[in-house]
Amino acid sequence: MTSRIVVTGVGAVTPLGATAADSWQAALKGTSGARTLQNDWAEKYSLPVDFAATVDPAIVGEKLTRVEAKRLDPASQLALISAREAVEDAGSPEVEPERLAVSWATGIGGVWTLLNGWDTLREEGPRRVMPLTVPMLMPNGPAAAIGMAFGARAGVQTLVSACASSTESIGQAYDLLTRGQADMVIAGGAESAVHPFTLAAFSSMKALSRRTDSPETASRPYDVDRDGFVMGEGAGSLVLEREEHAKARGARIYAELAGWGLSNDAYHITAGEPEGRGSARAMSQAIESAGATPADVRHINAHATSTPVGDVPESVAINNALGGSAADAVVSATKSQTGHLLGGAGAVEAIFTVLALRDRKAPPTINTTTVDEQIELDVVLGQARDLPDGEFVALSNSFGFGGHNAVAAFRTV
Repeated sequence: MTSRIVVTGVGAVTPLGATAADSWQAALKGTSGARTLQNDWAEKYSLPVDFAATVDPAIVGEKLTRVEAKRLDPASQLALISAREAVEDAGSPEVEPERLAVSWATGIGGVWTLLNGWDTLREEGPRRVMPLTVPMLMPNGPAAAIGMAFGARAGVQTLVSACASSTESIGQAYDLLTRGQADMVIAGGAESAVHPFTLAAFSSMKALSRRTDSPETASRPYDVDRDGFVMGEGAGSLVLEREEHAKARGARIYAELAGWGLSNDAYHITAGEPEGRGSARAMSQAIESAGATPADVRHINAHATSTPVGDVPESVAINNALGGSAADAVVSATKSQTGHLLGGAGAVEAIFTVLALRDRKAPPTINTTTVDEQIELDVVLGQARDLPDGEFVALSNSFGFGGHNAVAAFRTV
């Protein structure tokens, strides 16, 4: 249609905090959310990895009623908590239900409900399986919970594209708004899959860090000694509006969602294309969609998972997409702090990107001491770094198993 798309509200529950503001302040300080799991999984199942970046379980009890918590899978619980915060942060606007949409994402869905239900069936029989098991385990469960909570009737959709999922959900929200199908969209993603089964599966792939003696330093993107990612959980929500709608109600605007890009590697089910051509194409699309040039990009929140094979192709892709301007873009890898939130990663990292634009601060990449010589990027190490004054663009990158690449471009306001 016409106007720019803007961010008017953010909400998050992460291993760093119970709100977007708390998570952001912890990220600026360089806090690690990774910790040894306080349960008997490691000993019971002889798991090679007994740590993850988890959300404080007390948050759910504080933010949801007992009935709500009982009827929602953990992923949906975190999704609803973050969405409520984002809508409140946006000023709790009154929107016609037919003009309000939800664009949500998850990478796995209700894995806790599914696996606990299977255990119940085997151990106690079919009569003990909960009646709400199916709606709780469905991947669209988080989106449905948010849609019903806010009466969103313009459309409620779920994107599932592994670790690119929630960045793609933000992009789809952008499309809904630019086509004029809604005045406001609650977009984001959630994941709560820190379960002995998934830890065992990722360990079997040799994708997880094995630094069980030092969980808080295990995620070290771009470092020469990186040995895998740290599982994380959490959710992030953004309230997105057409600019004229936001201004008409006097909303505070954080940043502009200026455009986005989407591509696929079609190369390997888990490994990214070594030369980063697909991810570079998504970045270039996002920049072009934003009406910008590579020289306008001054900050990138990278996908950077801390895996030996994953970080280098992204570095190559950034340099290919930005060309000579890559040296002017400072790069943050916040999975070093939050762990990898899988389908929720892109949403939380988009929020960090938006807040980096607002505060003109790029959060640090922690635990990285010696950057791999193959990584030709200006990585923010040690402490948060000031971003320039004036107008510029920041990218939030997300890449997923299956070759999915999604990139969101935000602009200062």
